[in-house]
Amino acid sequence: MSTCLIVPCYNEAERLPVDHFASFASDHPTIHFCFVDDGSKDNTHDVILNLCSKVGEQTFPLLLAKNSGKAEAVRQGLLHVLNRQYDRIGYWDADLATPLNAILDLNRIMDEKPEVRLVMGTRVKLMGRKIIRHEFRHYAGRIFATMASMTLRLPVYDTQCGAKILRVNEYTKTIFEQPFISRWIFDVELIARLVAQWKQENSENSHSRIYEFPLHEWVDIDGSKIRFRDILKVGIDLFKIKWSY
Repeated sequence: MSTCLIVPCYNEAERLPVDHFASFASDHPTIHFCFVDDGSKDNTHDVILNLCSKVGEQTFPLLLAKNSGKAEAVRQGLLHVLNRQYDRIGYWDADLATPLNAILDLNRIMDEKPEVRLVMGTRVKLMGRKIIRHEFRHYAGRIFATMASMTLRLPVYDTQCGAKILRVNEYTKTIFEQPFISRWIFDVELIARLVAQWKQENSENSHSRIYEFPLHEWVDIDGSKIRFRDILKVGIDLFKIKWSY
């Protein structure tokens, strides 16, 4: 089964772990990567092109003219790769907070459970797992997860982990035809769109179609900071998603 993952990049010239991607791609020829430069202001563009040139056909770039945010970068990337007829598509955070080896775990779930349409990496701090999160982000994340679960009416534990793989079928492209309402929590909106699509297919059993996989390793990478106004935006976006879907 062929898999292509979107890697959204914005000003990642100094942080993109080029060697990790190159090594992983070399060891797993059926897994491809599309690196989307979301209008970066540094030389991320050149770093991506050099990586794709080094690795070959398993990696390819999509260069956006202006910065539109992660949600749109992921959406544009997914639409781009759907034209290449992969069996599975998804997205993965460029900082590799989730190690690339987790792709194999998520794909294994797809292999074992043909009814599953979406596999999501989940950051659950269990014995024997290496899940390292800043304390404030962890507790803020649990509050958000509860709100997201109520919005979706699904017992989802972690919508926001940047490690997701979708099974491609004849309906997949319609999920990404329209821009996401939210630039911040498009993962929640993606799930809402999938559930709405399944209802149109007269199949409302979302529980069996979404699988959360507890990651073996996830490490919080320093970068973005949560501000009070961001929390307000998240609340507004959840309301918009609930109202729309």
